[in-house]
Amino acid sequence: MSTAIAATLFAGVIAYALFGGADFGAGFWDLIAGGTARGERPRGAIDRSIGPVWEANHVWLIFCFVVLWTAFPSVYASITLTLFVPLTLAALGIVARGSSFAFRKSVFRTRDQRRFGAAFATSSVLVPYCLGAVAGAIAGGKVPPGGEAGDPVESWVNPVSILGGVLAVVLFAYLAAVRLTSDARRMGDDDMAAYFRRRAVVSAIVAGIVVAAGTPILNADASYLFDGLTSRALPAVIVSVVCGGASLALILRGNDRFARPLSGAAVVAVVAAWGIAQWPYLLPETTKVSEAAAPSGTLTALLVAAVAVALIVLPAMALLYVLDQKNLLPEEGVDS
Repeated sequence: MSTAIAATLFAGVIAYALFGGADFGAGFWDLIAGGTARGERPRGAIDRSIGPVWEANHVWLIFCFVVLWTAFPSVYASITLTLFVPLTLAALGIVARGSSFAFRKSVFRTRDQRRFGAAFATSSVLVPYCLGAVAGAIAGGKVPPGGEAGDPVESWVNPVSILGGVLAVVLFAYLAAVRLTSDARRMGDDDMAAYFRRRAVVSAIVAGIVVAAGTPILNADASYLFDGLTSRALPAVIVSVVCGGASLALILRGNDRFARPLSGAAVVAVVAAWGIAQWPYLLPETTKVSEAAAPSGTLTALLVAAVAVALIVLPAMALLYVLDQKNLLPEEGVDS
């Protein structure tokens, strides 16, 4: 039972990385789009792409927290007590990002639009960095077991956490660039498609460099994770490399239709590789999934709730994305 719940928890993590990550990455491109005149068209394309669906993506984050504190309460306590700084920054960033995205289209003065736009874009980088740093802290063994608090600074300011934060930002930027390229083509804006295609290529190359540079860091400071990535999680690593390379090749050839699902598959494989490499531990080498699990009655009730979520929420989410891709949703905050 605990294995099924752990798999459900990690499915939520993957969903958040895939859907929420694309929106965070769009904010990164918003941040570096340039001044008011230069960045007007890219920012308009970003708003049209993420406007109808961005509010739905944080469902997965809430789902992950609920499952974690219900099924593995001691691990939840250890993580939140140790990593309360990056988690608080991420929470504040999510609130600032959402409110700024809504308000910047509701104000009329250029000065206010710039301020809200800067808050949206900056938060879009801060949140994935902090969440990636949290993942790095867990993978690097910086979170103590038993609901105890670890060092509030060194736990997330260390080479593995920094690597996790930077990799999250870069991967999400790559994922968003591919998505924005596809959406721009769907909307008939070839100039913006070419604009984001170039950024997709650059971000894919940067992601490869970050992964290569991070390999010795993992080997030195997160040996259990590194050993898992080079053994039981190796197939997932290979899938991520193949899908990422194929996506890049298709982008270079202008085939955005198939590049988008392949880029998503590459990111999914990266996150899945982390989970597989860390198995059977929730906290590497200290707390196994079976050891931290709540009583069987709690796990059974939680699994029933998760099935209900799958039957009720997933079809609604799927419909939302289908309607968005068919241009059948109103473009929130975008002038018609």
